[in-house]
This record gives sequence, structure tokens and C-alpha cells, in this order.
Amino acid sequence: MEEAQNLPEEGELVYATVTEITPYGVYVTLDEYGGLNGFLHISEISTGWVRNISRYVQENQKLVLKVIRVNKVRREVDLSLRQVTDEERRAKMLQIKRAEKARNVFNTVRKRLGLTEEEEAKYEDAILEEYDDLYEALEDLVAKGAKAFEGLNLPVEYVATLEQVAKEKITLPTVNIKGVIEARSLSPNGIDIIKEALDAAEKVKSGGADVKITYLAASKYLITVTAENYKVAERALEAALNKAKSIFQKNNAFFSFTRSR
Repeated sequence: MEEAQNLPEEGELVYATVTEITPYGVYVTLDEYGGLNGFLHISEISTGWVRNISRYVQENQKLVLKVIRVNKVRREVDLSLRQVTDEERRAKMLQIKRAEKARNVFNTVRKRLGLTEEEEAKYEDAILEEYDDLYEALEDLVAKGAKAFEGLNLPVEYVATLEQVAKEKITLPTVNIKGVIEARSLSPNGIDIIKEALDAAEKVKSGGADVKITYLAASKYLITVTAENYKVAERALEAALNKAKSIFQKNNAFFSFTRSR
């Protein structure tokens, strides 16, 4: 099971809950560190002068903060809000949401299988020997199936249930690229030629990408390729276009492609 270290490191981003607001700063608890206490001095709340702290933070509010000092002996953690960039805040919030979603998946599996806390911890520790975090592991499981966890020595029923629940709750990130195919044929069976070429392009299998072709207007068709990343999408698009082009050329039909922006 994922467990936070006893103390965060300087420069680390942490997720905190405001517990008390005073005239000189804010006391918080660090959610990822078992409720460890931290302090946000008034000078670290904003880049400008802060007269009323309550205008910036409220009790029970969740904040992304940066660790600026750690006293390991006294177990004191000083924090900053003003030093956290928008990009860092977004990245941390995404990390938190991913962790929460992963925890929800594993909790569901534990309840379905009636696992003990010790069994759950043992299985999660085995997974974390191979992955940086549980969400990354679940994404791999959704993408590759049970073979992703081969070699982890996990019970077959556990992996199967985990895969099922993960696929119910996690959608893999995708990208898509689009373009317009223009196709014309003067042959008596021109419609059949175009249909054959576009159907063949749509059936191309490359890196798990999905190819869809839809009618736009006379002689024009929209091709959309959806994949896990742009590299895979580009390869699939090239393969689909080459497939269609070969059929058009064989039948002396006109073919062109224009990339959409």
C-alpha cells in the first residue's frame, strides 16, 4: 500500500487542509503525511501585502503548498503558497485526483473479494515494486490486460477483478488527429471503388489506434485517428492513407489528403 514518508522534503509540493487562521499565519495538516502539522507564515501567502488572511484562505480549505523548511528534530514544516506556480498547482491536483481514483478502484476490489487489510497491502506493495504509483499501474492494466501484471505473483482472481473494476472507472487518455480526404472516380463503378478504399483505410490496425472516416460533402470525407499518443496516431494515419491511396491508384481514381489544423 502507498504510504507517505514521515516528513516531506524541501521543495516538495504537498496537499494540505487549513485548520486554524491566526493574525500571523495559517496552521494546516498535510493530508499525505498522516495529518502532520505545518505552518504557512503570512509572508508566504501572497506576493503582495496581506492585511486580512481570511481574504486568501478559509478554514477547512484544501491548498497546494510548497515545503520551504523542515525541522526534522522538532517535526516542524514551514510552507509557502506564493511560491507555488499555476502549473505546479494543476500538476499536483491531477496527481491527487489520480491517487484518489486509484484508491477507489483498489477499495472496490478489496470489498468484492473480501480481502483483509494485510492482503490488500501485500498485493499493492507487489505492484509498487514495478510501478511508480498505483494509478500508473491501473492504466497499464487497462491498456494491456492481465499480461501487464505477469511476474508479480498476484492471484489470478485478484488481477481479473482489478482489471474489470479499473476498466469500469478509468478512461485512458487519448489524442486525435484529423484531415480531409478528397476522392473522385470517373469509372462506372466509381462509388464502389471509393467505398472499398475508405473501408480498407478504416480497418487499418496500427498500435491500437482507431480510424474513423465519415462523409462531409461531395467527394470529401473526414478521417479521424484516435490513439494513446501522437506518435501512434501519426503512424496509423499514414498506414490508413497509404492503404486508401494504393486502391485509388490501382483504379486510376483521384485522391488527395489535407491535414486539419
